[in-house]
Amino acid sequence: MIKFPKNFLWGAATSAYQVEGNNVNSDWWEWEIESRHEKSGSACRHYELYEQDFDLAKSLNHNVHRLSIEWSRIEPQEGKFSKEALEHYQKVILSLRSRNIEPIVTLHHYTNPIWFAKSGGWENKQSVSYFLRYCDYVASFLAKHVHYWITINEPTIFLYHAYIIGAWPPQIKSFLRANKVENNLVCAHVKTYQLIHKIYKELNIEKPCVGISQFTQAYMPCTQSPQNRFAANLRDKWYNFNFLDKIIRQRSMDFIGINYYSRQVVEFSKPSIANLFMGVCKDNHHPVLKNSLGWDIYPEGLRELLLKLKKYNLPVIITENGICTADDNQRWDYIQSHLKNIHQAMEQGVNVLGYLYWSLMDNFEWDKGFGPRFGLLGIDYNTYKRTVRESAKKYSQVCVSGILE
Repeated sequence: MIKFPKNFLWGAATSAYQVEGNNVNSDWWEWEIESRHEKSGSACRHYELYEQDFDLAKSLNHNVHRLSIEWSRIEPQEGKFSKEALEHYQKVILSLRSRNIEPIVTLHHYTNPIWFAKSGGWENKQSVSYFLRYCDYVASFLAKHVHYWITINEPTIFLYHAYIIGAWPPQIKSFLRANKVENNLVCAHVKTYQLIHKIYKELNIEKPCVGISQFTQAYMPCTQSPQNRFAANLRDKWYNFNFLDKIIRQRSMDFIGINYYSRQVVEFSKPSIANLFMGVCKDNHHPVLKNSLGWDIYPEGLRELLLKLKKYNLPVIITENGICTADDNQRWDYIQSHLKNIHQAMEQGVNVLGYLYWSLMDNFEWDKGFGPRFGLLGIDYNTYKRTVRESAKKYSQVCVSGILE
């Protein structure tokens, strides 16, 4: 039997664009129209059905929920803010509070307003001040209802997909331009961290907890050759820790949010920068079970990663961890095995405050469309009926008792 602390945060996560539907002023919406990818459309209609979704989260004994605010709803045109959209998010947060569910609010989860994208996006030297203006508007209005803030979700994934491999808007392939974007994202986080703390001080509210959600993976060398070991270590440092190091050096983190799903088996077979940072083993030398997208299931990697985070001496929240699968038994096995490894890390001194499963419900999985099924709640996209999966019920027993049998 494994026992978690009494005040542990248990819940699930969503992001606005993936569940709300009809985010027509977002750069992703415009990109979907212009590309051949599946359209997000009405998504899960969470924008109107959030009360129903939070009733289900409450019935599953969740005491925390991570959501994001869609910048393109708040500021659909440059400098023109929507009070109606802001009041909607206030209702969403109060709806969680009324159910004794702690909100964790993300300010940027991949998507940008169209006007911002057309101004040069995160490459524009004005991007930081644009983002700060939006954050000031949102945080000032919501401060008294929110304790936990995440400034930016997975900055390295955003960089990788949008500016290195060019799979996401704005579909750029340039290390130099990616570096410029990274510098702006670092600056945006640091200044937003300072801004939120300033707002809370001026309003005489208890200090907030502000962090980021950092995408992490376990990196394993395909063979023990020096080049494979070097490439695996380099990726671990760059993808997992580089962004964290930059913002922690500037004392702008109250907690570390960690998103963990999988591992990568590294093979550095060709002498090129691309292969150094992206080459993977294609021979399945270290076979493990995989999810429906072909990602390795490797729960031990989460424990190893958490132990590396001890050096920062900051509390950690698992802000995303989940599996897309058609086999719900596999979903429960995934949750259980990762919780065991989290607990082992806690026994070794890692201060983990909570665990949020990705996702509360099936959703629009970016360029993968609606195919991948991550949810504790199944969604019928014809009727928008929610179905509570058995894995969600098993997880709910852990949420209420803090005990994993």
